Amino acid sequence: SMIERGLRDVRLVVGDRCAGLVSTVNAMLPDARYQRCMVHFMRNVLSKVPPTHREWASAAPEAIFAMESRASALAKAEEVAREMESRRLKAAASCLREGIGETTTWLLDEYPPEHRRRIRTNNMIERPDREIRRRTRVVGSFPDGRSALMLVCARIRYVTANDWSSRRYLDMSRLGDTMQTTD
Repeated sequence: SMIERGLRDVRLVVGDRCAGLVSTVNAMLPDARYQRCMVHFMRNVLSKVPPTHREWASAAPEAIFAMESRASALAKAEEVAREMESRRLKAAASCLREGIGETTTWLLDEYPPEHRRRIRTNNMIERPDREIRRRTRVVGSFPDGRSALMLVCARIRYVTANDWSSRRYLDMSRLGDTMQTTD
């Protein structure tokens, strides 16, 4: 159906740009789009800025992500990159230009505006990861991999059984509405 085709066209993978993630996504989900986590991207850009320019450099890109459309965000990013170059922050400008395309995927029209705030970062993945890390740090060292796996599985079962897991993070019915209006 038209909605099924539309849902297939809006597959999205959100990640932090770790080494093998993008190539794995391309191999396993060739029709999916990749959204680089906005927070991780900004950390990467700021890591190339000396402390004397950090205050300006951390505020300037926020204007990029405040834009309503992807075209205006990309235009603003180029403006910020030129300003960075004028302040002799060439490495930061280069990093910004290199990654801004995949960091603004969430602004594409295929994704409902109601979802945009949640799909621009990989917080939905990192929350369960923090819970697991919190529990495994208490134990310290495990006698073997099996005992570590048992603790991780127990924590995941707990998270999926409580109220936190039953809250709707994204209303997927909105995708059907978006596809019907664009086709």
